[in-house]
Amino acid sequence: MLDIETIKANGLCAGCGLCAGIDGSIAMHDSAEGFRRPRATGPIPADVAALIDRVCPGANVVHEQSERGGPDYHPIWGPLVAARLGWSSDPALRRNASSGGGLSAILLHLLESGTADYVVQTAVAATSPVRNALAISTGRDDVFRAAGSRYAPSSPLEDIGERLDAPGRFAFVGKPCDVAGLRQLARVDPRVDEKVVCMIAFMCAGVPSYRGTSAVLSAMGIADENAVAAFRYRGDGWPGFATAQLEDGTKATIDYATSWGAILNRHLQFRCKICPDGIGEFADVVCADGWHCDAQGNPLFGEREGRSIVLTRSARGEALVAEAIATGALVTEPLAVETISNMQPFQAKRKGLVVSRLAAMALTGRRLPRYRGLALTENVRRLGLAESARSFLGTLRRLVGGRIAADTGPTLSQRTGRQG
Repeated sequence: MLDIETIKANGLCAGCGLCAGIDGSIAMHDSAEGFRRPRATGPIPADVAALIDRVCPGANVVHEQSERGGPDYHPIWGPLVAARLGWSSDPALRRNASSGGGLSAILLHLLESGTADYVVQTAVAATSPVRNALAISTGRDDVFRAAGSRYAPSSPLEDIGERLDAPGRFAFVGKPCDVAGLRQLARVDPRVDEKVVCMIAFMCAGVPSYRGTSAVLSAMGIADENAVAAFRYRGDGWPGFATAQLEDGTKATIDYATSWGAILNRHLQFRCKICPDGIGEFADVVCADGWHCDAQGNPLFGEREGRSIVLTRSARGEALVAEAIATGALVTEPLAVETISNMQPFQAKRKGLVVSRLAAMALTGRRLPRYRGLALTENVRRLGLAESARSFLGTLRRLVGGRIAADTGPTLSQRTGRQG
């Protein structure tokens, strides 16, 4: 059995908060490394420990065989009903969000149609502009405030038990690991399917620690976080700039290539290095940056009108997106699946790196997560022996050197992140 201490000690914790949401004997806190981590506040009952062992997305990312009878399974892009490019028809929302507001447009449709009573998502904390917090959205203003990337730790499942017991039905938005955890909980807790009308994910290249945010501020010349009145990682354009507004009204900005490509991705938690699902395979709908590409197929990061890749993974997700298009909330155009690899090159090869990194963990005596039904072996073959060898040796060096908490992440050209 993998208990929370074993999960943390072996670098498997994703910080999602699901264990805390399951039982009050566990609470989330900010670790010394700047990540969200669970801590037992009392004895954990045996049945709760067994449930965590089964549903924790840090320890498990599993497609059950019974679930594979649905949409076609693409070995790289997972369960797939349809692929589109999309953006919000609301110009202000399209600009404010990180990637054209495709995800936000879907959320607005859910709320305005009455399909969902509210949305559970992550937004800037009320107590600090450089911290994240769980947010409940019930209308456009809430969705607008929550739109945009938040490249820092979040625990959107830490009150999921209370949500499932409370009145009303809701949509859930989270990182792929958050959604995988909620989907795995649904297999044993019928309240999830009764209460959650839709699970939506954004593609993710990893979670930087709060130290990463501090490093961005330092690069802006800001030493005191308390002097920051407002902060955003992206948005207000596509891809937009990391922007800090100080209490005296002055602003400091850093371009996206520097904030993510040179700073934030060097502060990722270890669990993200062995993640087999950065693409939200367990969601009903997933969104990602729909980068324009040059003649060689490489993504371009110059400022443009934002647009999202919109993938539907279930009949429920496809119906929802079709309704959002029909009402005019979401504008879309066709997207050929084979072009996604150019827009998201890191995600295209990510699965192929996992097996070699798990092998390095096993060699150093670490406990391994359970991954099933993800076509990992097929992706290893696609990636090739040389790339796998480099991945294995690099991970082995990090593990032997004790660098399990944070290390160098994907480069800018490999990047994929949260959508607005």
